[in-house]
Parts: sequence; structure tokens; C-alpha cells
Amino acid sequence: MPKNIFSRVQSRSLTRHHKIAMAGVATLGAAAIGFSAVPSGASTKTTTEAAQPAAVAYSTQQIKDVKASVTDQMAGASLKAEQIAAQKKADAAAAAKKKAAAEAAKKKAAAERAANEAASRAAKRAEAKKKAAVKSYPNNLDGWIRESLDILKKHDIPASYDGIHRNIMRESSGNPKAINNWDINAINGIPSKGLLQVIPPTFKTWHVPGTSWDIYDPVANITAACNYAADKYGSMDNVNSAY
Repeated sequence: MPKNIFSRVQSRSLTRHHKIAMAGVATLGAAAIGFSAVPSGASTKTTTEAAQPAAVAYSTQQIKDVKASVTDQMAGASLKAEQIAAQKKADAAAAAKKKAAAEAAKKKAAAERAANEAASRAAKRAEAKKKAAVKSYPNNLDGWIRESLDILKKHDIPASYDGIHRNIMRESSGNPKAINNWDINAINGIPSKGLLQVIPPTFKTWHVPGTSWDIYDPVANITAACNYAADKYGSMDNVNSAY
């Protein structure tokens, strides 16, 4: 083999050896540095294990759980907000209902009060009308004649104030207790009595309802006599003597 070729092979061989040696030196140097960093009494195994990078475990489960938790919280907050809104709406409806009931009760009370007041006024008017309808008459000849005329009018019995007054003055001079004890009626046991000198059978027959059954009662005596005169003479106004 030529020298120059051997020299090139040897050079390449040495170079490879040199590289291996250098790599070994570098490895030994790194190990020496690592060993020098380990405290006394510690093993190289511990140093080697400490130098290993920590394993990181990746999982999507935790992310899913966190997302679900946030979603639940948001859903719970939304539900709570809806519940609060619904409660507010219910409270507002209840308040409106209560207010409406109070207004209705107020109106009802006002209507009842107005009705009671109206009824009271109507009762007072009726009482006043009743009192006005019941006339009061003086207890004298004028009052007796006027009261008799009102009663006669209700029963459609004709008579006038002057016709009654004129006959009373002729028959009894206005004395309601007057009695005739001397004429034919007295002889027959049925004397004429009262303002218009009516005998008991005539008074009983021609008595006007609503008046006393006492023949001496002035109003009863006048109305019975006028009722009899209206039937026999057309009216007391047509009587000018004993009848």
C-alpha cells in the first residue's frame, strides 16, 4: 500500500478515535459536574432522577367540569333572576288586586251611605207629607165644620160651609151637647141631639166611616146629618127648616 494512502487512512482513523475520545471526555466532564453538585452522602441515582423533567399529565375532564360549573352557575343566576322577576310581578298583581278591592269596598260603602241618606231623606219627606196631610183643626165650631167638609169631600157628599153653619145656628146655636126634649121625637123617646139635632136612628143609618160613633161628637154629628140631607134634599144647603 502506498504511504500516502496509509497516511490518509491513519489520519481518518485517528480522527474518529479522537472524536470518540472527545465525546467520552465530555461525558465524563458532565458526570463530574453533576456529581460535584450532589451533596455528600447522596447517591448518583438520586441526582440522575432529580435531573429528569417532571411528567405533565394533560386532561380535558377538568376543563369540562369547570365549564359545566360555570354554566350551572349562570343557569342558576338566570333562574334566580326569573324567580325574582316573577315574585315582583306577583307582588305587583297582589298589590293591584288589594288596591282594587279597597276601592271597590270604598265605593260600596259610599253607595250604601248614599242609599241610607236617600232613604232617610225619603222617610223624612214621607213623614212630613203625612203630617201635612193630617190637618189640624181648631176645637170650635169653625174647626168642626171645616173638618166635616174635608170628610164629606172624600165621600163625594155635597155641602157648603155656609149651608152647614146656617142650619147649625138654627138647630142648636152651636152647642154640640144640645138635646130636644119637647118635640115629637122626644115624645116618642128618640130626642134629637147634637149640633144638627139628629135622632139616634138617623145618625146610625147615615153615619160616615172614619168618624166617631158618638152622636154628640160635633164632626160625626155634622157629617151624618149632611149625608142624610144630601140623600133627602140634595144637600144641606137646601135645608131651611126642621128636616
